[in-house]
Amino acid sequence: MWFKKIEMPTAETALSGHETAITISGIHFVNGNAIKPPFPEGIELAYFGMGCFWGAERLFWQTPGVYATAVGYGGGFTPNATYDEVCSGRTGHTELVLVAFDPNLVSYDKLLNVFWEGHDPTQGMRQGNDVGTQYRSAIYAASDEQLSAAKVSRDVYQAQLTDAGYGEITTEIATAGAFYYAEEYHQQYLAKNPNGYCGIGGTGVSCPIGLAT
Repeated sequence: MWFKKIEMPTAETALSGHETAITISGIHFVNGNAIKPPFPEGIELAYFGMGCFWGAERLFWQTPGVYATAVGYGGGFTPNATYDEVCSGRTGHTELVLVAFDPNLVSYDKLLNVFWEGHDPTQGMRQGNDVGTQYRSAIYAASDEQLSAAKVSRDVYQAQLTDAGYGEITTEIATAGAFYYAEEYHQQYLAKNPNGYCGIGGTGVSCPIGLAT
């Protein structure tokens, strides 16, 4: 079964999913802000997959200028998938962090720094000991500008990784599709469970972009 978890399903072989979305409170456990639309005017969205979304989400909610974060599933085929379904490897989704941010307070480039430096983007369908398609590295862009910036940052960081002896970046970079919110207990998990599993570990290599804001 191990090899099946690192092979992407097709639209035809993926689970069919559900008609209704998972119900969540919609309120950030840490700061009390909304984690679902509508967001305040001027707030922009970004989507990042860095392996287990528990530790990844904490990195972003701790970043100044971030209004709210949420975890969920995207990049696959199955609508309104559950956590167990995603973990089966039969939905095509990866675990994602939705980042709602104020671009006047934190730049998208700075968020890309957090992304690249917060995990190892060279591991393919895994992150550390977590193995499966749901742990793949991904950036899903909410605009053409984000898509361009993500690709530029990848090339910059690849040069740094190559100099440090790492392999090729395997991060999937694409236009954002549907984002499905994960179950309530996953939202801000490490704030609710301070001693919980994190799973986040970077390469120790700095990404020299967006350092000002």
